[in-house]
Amino acid sequence: MRRECHPLLRSGGKGGERKYRYGLSSGEMESLASICETLLPPLPLDSLKKKKDQPSQAVQSFWSASGSQSPVPNEVAETLVKRGLIEAVILVRVVLWMLATRLGTLLLCGSICFGEKWPFINKYSNISLEKREKLMQRWLKHRFLTPIRLAFVFIKDLCLFVFFSWVDENAENPTWEAIGYQVDAEDNTTNVPKEKPLQKGIVETINETDATLMQSLAQKGLKVEIDNRRNILKIKSDIVIVGSGCGGGVAAAVLANSGQKVVVLEKGNYFTPADYSSLEGPSFDQMYESGGVFASVDGKILLQAGSTVGGGSAINWSASIKTPHDVLQEWAENHKLSLFSSPEYLSAMEKVCERIGLTENCTEEGFQNQVLRKGCNNLGLKVEYVPRNSSENHYCGSCAYGCRRGDKQGTEATWLVDAVHHGAVILTGCKAERFILQKNKSRDQRKRKCLGVMAKSLRNSITKRLQIEAKVTISACGALLTPPLMISSGIKNMNIGRNLHLHPVLMAWGYFPDSTPEFKGKSYEGGIITSIHKVHSRDSNVKAIIETPALGPGTFALLCPWVSGLDIKDRMLKYARTAHLITIIRDKGSGEVTAEGRIRYELDLSDKVNMKAGLQQALRILVAAGAVEVGTHRSDGQRIKYTGTNEKELEEFLDAGMCSGRTIVTGGELDTLWLCSSDGELQDGYK
Repeated sequence: MRRECHPLLRSGGKGGERKYRYGLSSGEMESLASICETLLPPLPLDSLKKKKDQPSQAVQSFWSASGSQSPVPNEVAETLVKRGLIEAVILVRVVLWMLATRLGTLLLCGSICFGEKWPFINKYSNISLEKREKLMQRWLKHRFLTPIRLAFVFIKDLCLFVFFSWVDENAENPTWEAIGYQVDAEDNTTNVPKEKPLQKGIVETINETDATLMQSLAQKGLKVEIDNRRNILKIKSDIVIVGSGCGGGVAAAVLANSGQKVVVLEKGNYFTPADYSSLEGPSFDQMYESGGVFASVDGKILLQAGSTVGGGSAINWSASIKTPHDVLQEWAENHKLSLFSSPEYLSAMEKVCERIGLTENCTEEGFQNQVLRKGCNNLGLKVEYVPRNSSENHYCGSCAYGCRRGDKQGTEATWLVDAVHHGAVILTGCKAERFILQKNKSRDQRKRKCLGVMAKSLRNSITKRLQIEAKVTISACGALLTPPLMISSGIKNMNIGRNLHLHPVLMAWGYFPDSTPEFKGKSYEGGIITSIHKVHSRDSNVKAIIETPALGPGTFALLCPWVSGLDIKDRMLKYARTAHLITIIRDKGSGEVTAEGRIRYELDLSDKVNMKAGLQQALRILVAAGAVEVGTHRSDGQRIKYTGTNEKELEEFLDAGMCSGRTIVTGGELDTLWLCSSDGELQDGYK
């Protein structure tokens, strides 16, 4: 792979001489290492030889590798403490502490921890690996002790993600060769600018101190004052925008072009195509909200949202679908929002599409999209090309980690460039804390007015608070982060944070061995979303849409149901030729953002019906494309090997237990509900 990239995206400090700050005791770490070993155990080579005639040295090394090997337990602990909700951290630590003691192990494990020698009760780490695996299988299926189950699910997710996404000081992972994964090593830099496109207007606090920040801001044309008594840096502007994603970027460009002095606050860092590494672990850590470890409070739902300059547009999958006509009509008529049926809105949408270089076709599709198109064609189903904000020959499977080719036209490459050209200033590494609200003395207006934003730098080298004063303040930090900002500002309204819609996703998978050469490439190669199939109801309404996702090895492993150590390693050996199809619905159920990082969400009955219809269709498409094995992400590892003759068994499989009257993600049902980002990008046609 190409070695030149930003230091933060190279290894994220993983490996080497990294200093850990998780604070877990030696006993807790011993328990954690034992759990990691249980999830990913060293396996005897004779079990591998039954599956492959001549396993390579890389495969043999992978087969004998253990999840307890350094630095996996340390990385899991660090991520847990850094990214987990406080109650989740407490819960996991209590479980680990109990397993580090004989009495606690007895309470959690029962008689399986009994030994033949004094003191006759083993703590968890001293129980045999075979028995520990049985315990793990029991815990992950537990119906009654839900908190205990959630603790082990959390550890399982972190362990599998870290094991397959961690990189050493050379930006390599020892498992990748065995599972057939290679980091994107494309060296075509035709579209990569030699200079940073936003250099003219960006101030990166990662490179600043208290002594230099004021001067850097002044050089960008801002009026800056120091209030030493309050330790505040006052910045004056016409407009301040919180967030640099799709909404914030467009607003910044339009307002700056009208002559306003605009300041854009961005919590994340600024990266360019020359900076990107295409490494899953470091890229998630630096470019995603909560490092990509963002779950609902109950742990049932995983979310992805951008946290970098450009927001979601920097890490999305290039799909840029215009708001469908029927949705615009619904908004205009049912919700009395006439703007969405006006020529002005349609004109604005066309202008956005023009600026981001929207294309309608794809000259060469990757492995997963080949599967989707072939399966639909064999079933006589309609499949369409997906419009993308890139060229028609864009063949990049790593856009979820930033487009190294510089082909994808995200906000950081388009609208923010326009904004900077007209004098806007982008301040990175700064988190908005609250709006500056003041009583409004005029009786004919609202009770309070906003005078700007209070923010803080996320860098230790800057201790001063930032007070950005502006005539107009715009919050464009998405559906997940705008409500917490409003709440922390003391704004009272019962609707703040409610009615959260996420377009939930479930996945089906199909395995296509190398002996099926009809489909070229690997699952992680090629444009991420280039084909789409719409599942219609009898009245021609769209119930679901089926597309393809981006899944690096870590995300793939995290989403896989864990049945046993042997099973998860066998699944990973099939990674490169396992195609995933995602089922997306326009949800009628909704959720609520109660505080930063705290999301609650529930599907309603019609959502479950539509999700089931979409998932069944996705499985049929995979079978029609020639998959030798298909399945879902049910926690019991639901799958079927299809030979072409077992039609009745296949139909029973398609109809068996995908949704029931209970919650869609509990027990033996679908283990994880994976969700698209909700930061306003045109990703699935419903935004």
